[in-house]
Amino acid sequence: MIDEKKIETAIRMLLEGIGEDVERPGLMETPKRIANMYKEIYGGMDEDVSVHLGKTFPAINNEMVLEKDISFYSTCEHHLLPFYGKAHIAYIPDDKVVGLSKLARTVDVYARRPQIQEQMTAQIGDAIMEYLKPKGVMVILEAEHMCMTMRGIKKPGSRTMTYICRGAFENHPALQQTVFQMVK
Repeated sequence: MIDEKKIETAIRMLLEGIGEDVERPGLMETPKRIANMYKEIYGGMDEDVSVHLGKTFPAINNEMVLEKDISFYSTCEHHLLPFYGKAHIAYIPDDKVVGLSKLARTVDVYARRPQIQEQMTAQIGDAIMEYLKPKGVMVILEAEHMCMTMRGIKKPGSRTMTYICRGAFENHPALQQTVFQMVK
């Protein structure tokens, strides 16, 4: 559960720590604004993905479902800076599918918490395997990390790609290539 008062106190201390005057007009409401923002961008902390993946529909003879270019915004747990990009999810149903918006909501649940991209990729795929019980799933994330763009190495435009394969996708390179080609 997000504790707004603790966040406000921490932001005041942070501002003081960098030498700011927390009483100046432009900063007086900043701790409260940050606390409100954190409720939104870290809303996945208290959200259960089963709410989204629990309602399925019968679907016979589906070979593959691919939802691509799902935008997401997350926060690197190492530097608390944003990373953002696109998620692509392919799965092979086993007689049931989930509403397409539920795949995007699943991405949001895991993106809206302090995170690393590699873990987020696996969490999305594992949740789909657990709740949909498909024949297989493949998840691809591509993202730009502000910790590489605005600090450290300072390489704007560089993108990190991660993917996982579960079930039928694991040992089937041709199936993986089909997904990569569809995502292109």
